[in-house]
Amino acid sequence: MKTIQTIAIKHSRNMFIASAIAALLSPSAWADDQQFSNKLLLTGGVSQVEGAAGGGLTPWAVIGGYGSNNQIGGNVHYTYAKSSNYNLDTYGFTVGFYDRFEFSVAEQRFDISQLRNKVEAAFPGAIGRDTLDQIIIGAKLRVLGEAVLDADTWVPQVSVGLQYKENQDGDFVKSAVVGAKNDHGTDVYVSATKLLLDKNLLLNGTLRFTKANQFGLLGFGGDKDDGYKPMIELSAAYLLRKDLAIGAEYRMKPNNLRSPLNQALGEGTIDLKEEDAFDLFIAYAPTKNISLTAAYVYLGNIATVDAVNADFGRQDAVYLSAQIGF
Repeated sequence: MKTIQTIAIKHSRNMFIASAIAALLSPSAWADDQQFSNKLLLTGGVSQVEGAAGGGLTPWAVIGGYGSNNQIGGNVHYTYAKSSNYNLDTYGFTVGFYDRFEFSVAEQRFDISQLRNKVEAAFPGAIGRDTLDQIIIGAKLRVLGEAVLDADTWVPQVSVGLQYKENQDGDFVKSAVVGAKNDHGTDVYVSATKLLLDKNLLLNGTLRFTKANQFGLLGFGGDKDDGYKPMIELSAAYLLRKDLAIGAEYRMKPNNLRSPLNQALGEGTIDLKEEDAFDLFIAYAPTKNISLTAAYVYLGNIATVDAVNADFGRQDAVYLSAQIGF
């Protein structure tokens, strides 16, 4: 019965996402004067890995889409990240209402098949799956400032947001292999974005309260810590020309896990620290309807299980993302 319920829930979720994307792409969903949006190219950010408008790693205070204060805007997006041992696929949609409120849904699929093969050679059945899946529902509200209109003042655009995350593999992330306390959690954040038009520069700072392990892909909380902790995220983007930007991001991550399996493996395998992430990116927007992003991403230690020595330790990744919107 539980298996049937799980299939039904996943089917309903996928139907909801497909319907929402179809509605988003329908011309009737948009104001007739979308072409008169006062947003500049790339000032709405790209699709962040958890679905919010921002950089690749961190949300910004900007509202997704190119809708102005009397319009609805939004986008659909797909992101692919490839490291030496893992793949991550993320897809979803973001809708911005009147440049004030943003709603987003994203699904992440994390391919751990190489790790499974290596670990289960020594511990048969320890992982039991090739992918980890996570659903993220986000909301963001602009509470102060307007990035473009306030570009000649000291006032930044400030938004508050949340991301509810539900890991679809709770039995695994709460098992002895990982040791997470929960399979769901809610990140709460405050972002401030400052656009310096005369310097072609965008700066962003985000303060996130979270207990997510590897963005939630390995569950939430652990034996070391099960409380919410403040994490700092920083972004800077420089506009080379109106349709091309380069930049960098840094994102702190909590260090909650001490996997029971790690302890069983013996000295030198206990307490692998979850490391912070950073990226270097380039974003290209030939039109307001399309943006493409490529990045080098350092993700640090991914898995807490050291049964495979250093082979699955620190991960460098290539990140590619495409966004289509209005």
